Amino acid sequence: MRILIDRDRCVSAGNCVMSAPRVFGQDEDDGRVWLLVPTPDDDSRDGVRSAVARCPSRAIELAE
Repeated sequence: MRILIDRDRCVSAGNCVMSAPRVFGQDEDDGRVWLLVPTPDDDSRDGVRSAVARCPSRAIELAE
C-alpha cells in the first residue's frame, strides 16, 4: 500500500490525522495534510483506509 496525497485539494478537516496519526500530520501554517509515512506498516492500514473514506475533499488516495 502506498499513499498519495493532493495538498491542493485538502480542506484541512483533520480527519486523516484523527484516523491515522502516525501516518498523517497537518501543516502548522495552513492545516493541510502532511504525509509522515508514504508506505504504512500493517498496523496502520485500517486507520489509513478510514482516513481515505473520511476525507471530505478526497485528497488522499491509495495505490495497492
